[in-house]
Amino acid sequence: MRRYGEAVKPGQTYRPRPGVYAVLLDGRTLLTTHQAEPRPEFQLPGGGIDAGEHPVAALHREVFEETGWKIAVTRRLGAYRRFTYMPEYNKWAEKVCTIYLARPVLRLGPPSEPGHTAVWMPADQALKQITNTGDRAFLACALRNQPR
Repeated sequence: MRRYGEAVKPGQTYRPRPGVYAVLLDGRTLLTTHQAEPRPEFQLPGGGIDAGEHPVAALHREVFEETGWKIAVTRRLGAYRRFTYMPEYNKWAEKVCTIYLARPVLRLGPPSEPGHTAVWMPADQALKQITNTGDRAFLACALRNQPR
């Protein structure tokens, strides 16, 4: 599985953290989430899978919490790993990030996740704004397969 992000720190123990994320395209426009803390950044909506939770159910829950949108999942694009410190949980994690292509179908309200804002932007702009290199790589792949 491809790895993105910072190098593994020798001697550091990482705990597994599976997660699901969505490339949410409407034509050539992307629905992202802006997370204010611990540092401001644009992201693909998504997050961790709770114990016993099905990955697609987790994707629906996380996207709704971070954007307020109901989605229709089209297909799984792939997965990657990243090793990182998660300050909001005070832990070092080996994140296994599974990325899905989906489309937003209904806005149900504002995001319920504190510190998150739903932001629509041109997909080409999102390639520059999203800070996570793995997410950017999967977004670029999805855009190559979308009609112009």
